[in-house]
Amino acid sequence: MGSSLYDILTIVMIAEFIFGNVTNGFIVLTNCIAWLSKRTLSFIGWIQLFLAISRMVLIWEMLLAWLKYMKYSFSYLAGTELRVMLLTWVVSNHFSLWLATILSIFYLLKIASFSRPVFLYLKWRVKKVLLMILLGNLIFLMFNVLQINTHIDDWMDQFKRNITWDSRVNGFVGFSNLVLLEMIMFSVTPFTVALVSFILLIFSLWKHLQKMHLSSRGERDPSTKAHVNALRIMVSFLLLYATYFISFFISLIPMAHKKGLDLMFSLTVGLFYPSSHSFILILGHSNLRHASCLVITYLRCKEKN
Repeated sequence: MGSSLYDILTIVMIAEFIFGNVTNGFIVLTNCIAWLSKRTLSFIGWIQLFLAISRMVLIWEMLLAWLKYMKYSFSYLAGTELRVMLLTWVVSNHFSLWLATILSIFYLLKIASFSRPVFLYLKWRVKKVLLMILLGNLIFLMFNVLQINTHIDDWMDQFKRNITWDSRVNGFVGFSNLVLLEMIMFSVTPFTVALVSFILLIFSLWKHLQKMHLSSRGERDPSTKAHVNALRIMVSFLLLYATYFISFFISLIPMAHKKGLDLMFSLTVGLFYPSSHSFILILGHSNLRHASCLVITYLRCKEKN
């Protein structure tokens, strides 16, 4: 049973890894081509570009962590390599979550229609607001990096003091759980911000439909279409974000340490978010969707020829 489950998780993980690199690589390539051809790139284009890059780094980091664990188990974890891998994961995870959250805020400010002075003030200065949020959350990143770095130093001291294998393994389990709890704590804020943006956008759509009196052109109205499209992207983000959270909690539950099935199951669930949400972004943004249609058309023509 364990062997078959291991094989299934391996296949799923490889599929997620390939799919995630293809979708995120496509976003990076599309925006880089647009930047080189036009010598400029929109604000959202830059967000998409760096979001896709951070997710590609996160995907490779997850795969690398699994391969390292399978090859060396706990023996490789007491060195500079642990610090580099963990801090790289912290940074890529931070930007992967916060840049997607900033996209949610952008949808809210651009599409929602509220008459409150505060909202109108933010709406007219949407780029400045998003830049301030991006710069402001760097404080969270710095604090997170310092916390993780402190935990690593403590673990390194324990590793040097503990001679037996069992004591080192038990020490690492405690250390990894502490790091995961830190990641959960720092990931709650962007999730909450995205959830509030989603709720406000739903409320804005409800108010808009009331104004339209649910007329025959209600669903064909451009504002309604924009609301619905943004809501689809945000719903997918929140759902996939939730699976990413679940992967953290799975890591805290020792299901089957034999062959690392607990870690593999956690990584398989965690990879679903950075691999799949970028595909939703491609479908939801006109420039990415148009570029993907051109690629598909080119491949079909090439196949026929």
